[in-house]
Amino acid sequence: MSSNAAPGSVPMTETERLESRYPVLAALSAPARAHLLKSAQWMRVPAGAMLFDDRQACEGFPFVVEGTVRVSKCAASGRELPLYRVGPGETCIISSSCLLGHEDYNARGVTESDTLLMLLPEAVFDEMMAERPFRDFVFHLFAERIADLMQLIEEVAFRKLDQRLAALLLGKGRLLHVTHQQLADELGSVREIVSRLLKSFADQGLVRLGREQVEILDPAGLRRLSAEGSVKA
Repeated sequence: MSSNAAPGSVPMTETERLESRYPVLAALSAPARAHLLKSAQWMRVPAGAMLFDDRQACEGFPFVVEGTVRVSKCAASGRELPLYRVGPGETCIISSSCLLGHEDYNARGVTESDTLLMLLPEAVFDEMMAERPFRDFVFHLFAERIADLMQLIEEVAFRKLDQRLAALLLGKGRLLHVTHQQLADELGSVREIVSRLLKSFADQGLVRLGREQVEILDPAGLRRLSAEGSVKA
């Protein structure tokens, strides 16, 4: 993982926040916990910064104290498919799998907001894996992420794009301030197809389209569409 922010020390309050986000640290043996905290590399990263990219070496294991990191798989064409997001208290299975397998990254990680990270160097990560609480923590979150990715695969492979778009629009309030390109990026699609589907939604009275915004007019109709599908891309 890399960024423009230089690793450095932070006030003790930040360490306390780290421990509150990641209770597993309290379960470590006293020597292991002290070693982990002493080895910690802290960095503050602005929104929109690329933390890692495809074929880049993994430098350590990230703990997110605040902010969010979006992890995506990118194609040579420029299209990308969001895989998952890493928030406070969570971890990145791409990073852990790269460290465990001693492989380079095969995805891209970008901060979605100003983010505070603690990076555990690769050598220390390897040492911490000998500690059962830490090892259980890594593999538990690994299992959770794999389940999320299986659901994503199911969505992409077996659910039509109109259904996925309808589901994406729901649950975010009546007025969404979002561009067609942002929706396409979130769905791993292209803007032209998403724009065509949105126009169809508008023709059906489900939404009203404006400049960089989508107003939800018929949430019940969108829920039916999400469950059943009816529009052809």
